Amino acid sequence: MDVQDHRQLGRDLGIYATDELAGAGFPLWLPDGAAMVSELERYMIDAERRAGYKHVRTPPVGKRELYVRSGHWEHFSEDIFPPFPVGGDELVLRPVLCPHHILVYGSRGRSHRELPLRLAEYDQMFRKERSGSLGGLLRVRGITLNDGHVFCTVSQAAEEAALALRMIQEAYAVLGISPAYVQVAVRGPGKSYPGSDEGWEKAEALLWEALSLAGMDAKRVEGEAAFYGPKIDIQVYDASGKEFSLSTVQIDLVLPERFDLSYIAPDGSRQRPAIVHRSVLSSMERMAAYLLERHAGAMPPWLAPVQVVVVPVGSSPYGASVERSLFDAGLRVELDDRDESLGARIRSAQLRKVPYLAVVGAREELNSSVAVRLRDGRKLDLGLDAFVSGVSAVVHARSGALDL
Repeated sequence: MDVQDHRQLGRDLGIYATDELAGAGFPLWLPDGAAMVSELERYMIDAERRAGYKHVRTPPVGKRELYVRSGHWEHFSEDIFPPFPVGGDELVLRPVLCPHHILVYGSRGRSHRELPLRLAEYDQMFRKERSGSLGGLLRVRGITLNDGHVFCTVSQAAEEAALALRMIQEAYAVLGISPAYVQVAVRGPGKSYPGSDEGWEKAEALLWEALSLAGMDAKRVEGEAAFYGPKIDIQVYDASGKEFSLSTVQIDLVLPERFDLSYIAPDGSRQRPAIVHRSVLSSMERMAAYLLERHAGAMPPWLAPVQVVVVPVGSSPYGASVERSLFDAGLRVELDDRDESLGARIRSAQLRKVPYLAVVGAREELNSSVAVRLRDGRKLDLGLDAFVSGVSAVVHARSGALDL
């Protein structure tokens, strides 16, 4: 694999930009980067719906009291942007999404018949990262998270965590991700953790059960748990060899207590739910950085910002007709009819790592065909309908191969 830093790839491929006026740690997604991120979100939303998740939208701010109650203010106040006064309240840019999802759960009474209740959201959270720790898309201050929380009975928690792990496995297979290893992060000595020892031991046991159900091995790491519970972290390496967590699954028996969450059990009693926190695709920034490096910028066709570039030879309107056929098929296509040589336009598409290049001239117009150049150097002559249906099939299948 041609290992390159995502920051260089991001510049060369027009994925994202930075500007002093936007502020450090707040990347600007350019059209090609936005297309890639939107495709990732579309994939995950579809997967979540199939898995029974319901999507919510919650505000990017909350009262300071919300994060005091959750415990985030106590543990991470240095990483939270300062409160700002509004109408007598102190509002905070949210550093996490989970307290808002807890408020959604607590918006009305719940029955055991509703559980597990799986909630998911794509939105931003904000961390006051120190300037020296910022780095491209891997460490930013405005974080677009693929977040999800499952509210369930304690007896359901292991299977729900296993379901999240299976979603991660499926996503990694589609995206071509090979984790370095998996760890179970637990409490460590010398730190203070809320909740009972019994609750922490129960949560850890449930995570190990989830790993067994998902057929995954892991190693136990002390001192890296979330303050409210142990967690499973999927570890990978970036282009420089630095290790970081890409996806996570956590079991939490602490925050339900702090927010006095409950459900009505079959016997009519009031019981406390568990919360499974999970992020399948990590943040969009971190996932995009990893994928750019993993694929050296040559994204699988379904994720490629531009999937086909049409290069017409001469002034025939056939090129525009080919572009329209591809566009109508739902593909991301561009027509490069600039006043440049054929070789220069082909080279431009190659530098952008576009999966498919369609060269069309008088011969192709006569035969209703296209001269196809694949990103890997192969050349094909195909009828227009066969080309459109072939690319559509590859994209629809989310295949990592170019074969038509």
